[in-house]
Amino acid sequence: MQVDFINPTSWKAASGYNNGVLVTGAGRHLFLAGQVAWDADQNMVGVGNFPAQFRQCLENVVAILKAAGGAPEHIVRMTMFVSDKDAYEADLPGVGAAYRDVIGRHYPAMSLVQVAALLEEGALVEIEATAVLPPA
Repeated sequence: MQVDFINPTSWKAASGYNNGVLVTGAGRHLFLAGQVAWDADQNMVGVGNFPAQFRQCLENVVAILKAAGGAPEHIVRMTMFVSDKDAYEADLPGVGAAYRDVIGRHYPAMSLVQVAALLEEGALVEIEATAVLPPA
């Protein structure tokens, strides 16, 4: 499997994401449901702390990847839903540090969407992802 990141050369460089991901000789596709900042017992962690919730969401994504035999570098698309864009922007260094600690320096195609609310009480962020894992 080969993964190429696609960014038009005439565009300003993307920062912290890629505009496209091309997967050739694809293996297994894994579609991850939206992950909120729940621990293994479905208790919300980091209530009121955006970077802590962001980190837990990413850790949940990685746990699912590992359960399927994958790793963070297999993520090809990630969508983040936030209920408060200002909370996200208020601590971008903390959000970036959490991302690098959990995912590393792998930047798939990403989108950030502000929503009116998230379903789970106390959730500030929900993250869903798509991954392409090598053949079994």
